[in-house]
Amino acid sequence: MNIRRFFSSAITITEMEARKIRHDSTELWTRIIQPALWLLIFGETFNTIRAIPSGNFSYLQFLTPGILAQSVLFISIFYGITVVWERDVGIITRLLSTPSPRYSIVLGKSIAAGLRGVLQAIMIFLLALILGVKVRFDPFDITGVFLVVILFAMCFSCLSMLLASYMKTRDRMMGIGQALTMPLFFASNAIYPISIMPSWLQYVSIVNPLTYAVDAIRSLLVEGNYANLPIDILVLAISTVIFQVLASRTIKKLLE
Repeated sequence: MNIRRFFSSAITITEMEARKIRHDSTELWTRIIQPALWLLIFGETFNTIRAIPSGNFSYLQFLTPGILAQSVLFISIFYGITVVWERDVGIITRLLSTPSPRYSIVLGKSIAAGLRGVLQAIMIFLLALILGVKVRFDPFDITGVFLVVILFAMCFSCLSMLLASYMKTRDRMMGIGQALTMPLFFASNAIYPISIMPSWLQYVSIVNPLTYAVDAIRSLLVEGNYANLPIDILVLAISTVIFQVLASRTIKKLLE
């Protein structure tokens, strides 16, 4: 494989996807509504009644990284719907007929999902400021959060593209996306600590990539404790590579 052509193709795909965001950012603005409701209603309520232990931090501080991760998850897990639509209008067919390696197509689209995730993260930061949530705005920590968001979005967008190769229709992708997001969200440490989960759910959370994304974001954004950060990044990186390889190998099934 020509390395130069591989990365050139991936960058081109990313630029194409980024132009879509610039021409129509409606989706990004509408997707901020649900995180806002979680923080305003769920977060404020449980922050007041102190029903969920959050250590030395307020529950809103504890919850904000989880809602940020949830928001990025929703963007990424439904990315396969876009791929199916592109198949329907012939875009995927044209891309696969070019000399661009399949791996570069999937990589370019997953990086674009990461860019969408960063934009969503910026909106969550602004919302946290408005609500008076105390988070760490150190340049190193914010940069780290953005890198984690990109890696996390790449991971789940690749999973979504892998599923799209088998689902093949937008209705099926919508159904599987809805079936995955809530179990992934509630089987993670996004809204409550793992320590208060039932023992069987704790085991599930260990194999849930969302758990490691939330833990990394919470470490950087709230706690300032980087002890588990290398493990979080490693798990996300391995998951991303696995889904990237599988999605690249199966993307041609969209045309069958």
